[in-house]
Amino acid sequence: MPDFQIASEFQPAGDQPKAIESLSRGLEEGKRNQVLLGVTGSGKTFTMANVIQKMQRPTLVLSHNKTLAAQLYAEFREFFPNNAVTYFVSYYDYYQPEAYIPQRDIYIEKDASINDEIDRLRLLATSALVSRRDVIVVASVSCIYGLGSPKDYLDMMIPLQVGEQVDRDDLLLRLVDIHYERNDFQRARGKFRVRGDVIELWPAYEEFAYRIELWGDEIETLSIIDPVSGETHKIHKDIYIYPAKHFVLPQSRIDAAMVEIEEELNSRLEEFRTQGKLLEMQRLSARTRYDMELLKETGFCPGIENYSRALSGRKPGQPPYTLYDFFPDDFLMFIDESHVTLPQVRAMYAGDRSRKESLVEHGFRLPMAMDNRPLTFEEWNKRRGQVVFVSATPADWELDQSEGEIVEQIIRPTGLVDPLIHIVPARRQVQHLIEQIRERTARGERTLVTTLTKRLSEDLTGYLQEEGIKCAWLHSELDAIERVEILRELREGVHDALVGVNLLREGIDLPEVSLVAILDADKEGFLRNETSLIQTIGRSARNVNAEVILYADTMTESMENAIGETNRRRELQLEYNQKHGITPETIRKAIRRGIEEELEARQIVQQVSGASDEAQYVTQEYLQELEAEMLKAAENLEFERAAELRDQIMKLKEKIGEKVPTSGEGVGFAKKKQRRKKSGRQGTRRRKQ
Repeated sequence: MPDFQIASEFQPAGDQPKAIESLSRGLEEGKRNQVLLGVTGSGKTFTMANVIQKMQRPTLVLSHNKTLAAQLYAEFREFFPNNAVTYFVSYYDYYQPEAYIPQRDIYIEKDASINDEIDRLRLLATSALVSRRDVIVVASVSCIYGLGSPKDYLDMMIPLQVGEQVDRDDLLLRLVDIHYERNDFQRARGKFRVRGDVIELWPAYEEFAYRIELWGDEIETLSIIDPVSGETHKIHKDIYIYPAKHFVLPQSRIDAAMVEIEEELNSRLEEFRTQGKLLEMQRLSARTRYDMELLKETGFCPGIENYSRALSGRKPGQPPYTLYDFFPDDFLMFIDESHVTLPQVRAMYAGDRSRKESLVEHGFRLPMAMDNRPLTFEEWNKRRGQVVFVSATPADWELDQSEGEIVEQIIRPTGLVDPLIHIVPARRQVQHLIEQIRERTARGERTLVTTLTKRLSEDLTGYLQEEGIKCAWLHSELDAIERVEILRELREGVHDALVGVNLLREGIDLPEVSLVAILDADKEGFLRNETSLIQTIGRSARNVNAEVILYADTMTESMENAIGETNRRRELQLEYNQKHGITPETIRKAIRRGIEEELEARQIVQQVSGASDEAQYVTQEYLQELEAEMLKAAENLEFERAAELRDQIMKLKEKIGEKVPTSGEGVGFAKKKQRRKKSGRQGTRRRKQ
């Protein structure tokens, strides 16, 4: 496999060479914890890339949200075009976990919509980790959640070699065992088709397909083909087919798990009987035996993850397998924006545990369901290996772990200085903001506005649109791909301003933004503390005309500290610029479509490969028009018309090979479409005052 090799016309500059040398030396000396304090625009990602190149070790880059993870994925993929740069985030577009509310006797069934393209990238990450060392995985905190066993994953992998003797029918059965489906008519990821002695398979994690040609029981040819045209691109002597799902088990493991599930069920039923909980006893018996019957007959059941402890052969309380188990022991980790990411890691376990305890106590699940969980912070801390905490505002925990040793990266190679900060009275702040946005728009620059609540961000967006300003809101109700699209559209000029709550802080790289406006800056709290203010102020630090407006009537301690730190960094940069004769210029950065381009391309391929003649004239625009009409009918209480349109949309999607949502997914889909409409991305928002 190739070594990590950066492909870039730039060389480390400013504080980067010193930071790269210091971090690399610390890793070679075996230091477990280091802190990189890098200001916005100082090139922290380039520094990380250079450290990876020097260390030549598999690397996990942990990010606190999908938007930043997608941006990092695009940047690392550009730095390392010849290496395996992969993306591992939660694959749910919509997720409602199973829960029970005892106070109201309400049971909420699990409801989720999985993004198949992000699922492909997750599978690509694990298949790369078990097959090569030049791997960089950019992940969100979803990587601490349970995943299938890497040993089972490897054991179920199918190696094929030219000249090898194989039984055709046995090979087809093995493909089914690792969750590939036979479909002789439609080419799609995770499916294979058979024509005589020729097997064509599209791996669940790749952009290409395999063609396996047999001569009797001998493998005659192995080739990589285009999944749409069938054209041969390359001939191989051997290939490795990895499972189409992370959770793969041999039949012997399922049989052993059935025994353990039966034993725990009987024990729990006896416990309920002793306590006189007959309703819980009946409920648990019916649900569990139904799941067991499905497992026995099909190898799968809804909520199978609740039996993961028995299926994976773990003991009670033993940590689940996660993405970390796919990495070799010497892997390197960077935790980007560690002051935000680490609290997320710390908080995951407690919330999951509380929900599961209620389900178990009231007979909805066996106690083993509580072992389907994320890692505790202590478990994660033991598994993480050598770590570099990366942040412009590292928290106390990271500083304590590194024993006060901090590698600073304050100087920006571009010479850009931290923005000027203005304090403006909160009275009439919206009118003042509109004037400032128009001034920047006239210069071809962009504006970011941060509010305290989602509702306020949506209302302000609507008001600004009515005033003729092209803008959209950005907050957590948009999925990962939509957020990336909106940020790209801001850079392209589709929007002149973005309004958000907490997603316009850490790591968002937008050189066109020259103004950051912080509404209600004097409302002391999580969103307006010193760390948050410094991070938000930094969003404009990639533009030579950078300015920040704090709308406030009083000067809080957090504001004072944030302004003081910003001015300190500004003075250091100005001194460096004067010493080296640098004239600052706005960063010129290509607008990369990044991960969204890859996902859109895969969707087009799927549609083309699965489309029939009858469906060839069905376009996405037509489907979107039907969906908008369906939502409008539902809003007007015309439910029969809405149902007719829904059925028509489902039939058309089946014809062009799109995933058709279940009833639960349909609810999530409708909600998402309504949210996108609110954001101003599907025409002018109609507001009712």
